[in-house]
Amino acid sequence: MAILKSPDELRTLLSRVKTIAVVGLSADPSRDSHHIGEYLLSKGYRVIPVNPKYTSVLGLACHPSLEDLPEAERKSIDLVDVFRRPEEAAGVARSSVKLRLPAIWFQLGVATAEAVAEADRAGLEVVADSCILVAHRALKVPPVSWPKNDPPS
Repeated sequence: MAILKSPDELRTLLSRVKTIAVVGLSADPSRDSHHIGEYLLSKGYRVIPVNPKYTSVLGLACHPSLEDLPEAERKSIDLVDVFRRPEEAAGVARSSVKLRLPAIWFQLGVATAEAVAEADRAGLEVVADSCILVAHRALKVPPVSWPKNDPPS
């Protein structure tokens, strides 16, 4: 697809997304990933925690990797938000490509040229070196609206 940078591109992505797999979501409230996971939930997004260290984060079932998600849950993912060390970013990009996930957001300091190129080559929408919370607030993206019969679980 493309590497997204403009405010309009980011607003369009964040307005379309409903389910976000947060890779590296921490159960530690002092970590940025924990705070951002809470923020995303408060804005109506369905958050799927992915971290091999935990079985539950923010009261939600946590999975060791994207590949370990049940197929139905994987198919619901609109965006992968990455909170991993830069040396792990390309692996998350490869997993996202392999699972045919549509978009990936590398948080500040996470993206590498290899990870971005891997995702971009495969046609994913890519955001690199941007904080999803800061972007969401700055762009004044409205909360997610779910149909009455399809709320997040």
